[in-house]
Amino acid sequence: MRENLHRFFRAARGAGVHVSPAESIDAMRAVKQIGFSDRAILRDALLLTLAKSQDEKLALGDCFDLFFSQPDPRQDQPEADNDDDASQDADQSAQSGSASEAGEGQPPAGLGPLAQMLMSQDRNAIAAAIASASGAASLSDIRYSTQRGIFSSRILDAMGLQRLRDDLDELTATNPSQAERLRAALDALREAVRDTVSQGLALYAREEAENLRNEILRNAPLARIERRQVAEMRALIRQIARRLRERYSKPRKRQRRGHLDVRRTLRRNAAWGGVPFLTAWKRKHRDRPKIVALCDVSGSVAQVSDFFLLLIHSLHEVVDDVRSFAFSSHTIEVSEILEKKSPEEAMAEIMSKVGFGSSDYGSSLVDFEHDFMSTLTPQTTVIVLGDARSNNLDPRADILRRISERSKRLVWLNPEGRLAWGFGDSEMPRYATFCSVVRQCATAQQLERAVSDIVATYQ
Repeated sequence: MRENLHRFFRAARGAGVHVSPAESIDAMRAVKQIGFSDRAILRDALLLTLAKSQDEKLALGDCFDLFFSQPDPRQDQPEADNDDDASQDADQSAQSGSASEAGEGQPPAGLGPLAQMLMSQDRNAIAAAIASASGAASLSDIRYSTQRGIFSSRILDAMGLQRLRDDLDELTATNPSQAERLRAALDALREAVRDTVSQGLALYAREEAENLRNEILRNAPLARIERRQVAEMRALIRQIARRLRERYSKPRKRQRRGHLDVRRTLRRNAAWGGVPFLTAWKRKHRDRPKIVALCDVSGSVAQVSDFFLLLIHSLHEVVDDVRSFAFSSHTIEVSEILEKKSPEEAMAEIMSKVGFGSSDYGSSLVDFEHDFMSTLTPQTTVIVLGDARSNNLDPRADILRRISERSKRLVWLNPEGRLAWGFGDSEMPRYATFCSVVRQCATAQQLERAVSDIVATYQ
């Protein structure tokens, strides 16, 4: 039971259900009480102990149905069509008589266990044997579609294929009709094993395939993501945001509370013999963190900014105060748009207001200084995402210097490769003079590392 449940937990994780060790222990305790006999009760118990949302409940239900459904072994002979009850009874009588006279309906003596099982056409025994051999062949380790042949061979070998071949050779020489029957049963067995392996691939390879796809997306240039991959990239960015929240939210909660002051606690509870009814905590003052994000949404970097803004605003649980601005030739605040609307709607509105134009960094910095400079404090980290290409217009680096002086840090994330900085109309070398950090940020992996380093400074 334990091994079977462990395989199910692995399949559930591959289906997108987060199964923690504590939840798996609860599920195993529940299954120990109810057993495996009633599949409906077993399904409800696993859904109650493992699913934490409606989406997870649906995914887990589909995973359960697939995991506990065993492919039926094919019949080695097609069923004959019967015209009426009289002819059916006559056929059965004739078959019974011929079998009793010739003994052809019974498996010949001396065959191996697998041959005996196939000749008797015991479907339940065959299904149980396939399931047992799948466990012996470690089918739960399958990860790629190219491994189907390997695992099919392992399962058949575990069932005794070599002995079956010997039996088939012997029957071919002594009883050709029985050999033909056994050969058809073997073909049906191979098909059933292939179905079992396909089921295992659907269950256990999903997580590996998703990890491989995500790894490819993580290292793909954001600016060249195909239209069909945008939804997948959005989902990946949300995963990155969730991972960063899990990594940094808990330490911040502990730091807000502080650390236990043992001396003060003992003094406060002297009247109760030192029993700590009242606790005292050491608290270290921390400035309230703020992030101001300035995103270039001109045509050349609009898609990168889309993912960047989505990531920044997914981190509101980690950083208390996040304000976002978008610009191409002028600057507007987009914080409220991103917070109140879906990512698709938000980006459509932002682009309609300020996106896809020719970039003018100088004019955009003038707008920011005139309208939003008051948002900066000595606790603010300013993040600029852009390629620093100002179409040979005045870059107004003096304004960027004043922004740097008013804030705690100025971080510039450039989606272009470093070899392109300073060539053509790129003003990156001039802007870099006033930045605390300058990093290339062309992929989701680089974006995650950059934001992670920024958020880590507040812990």
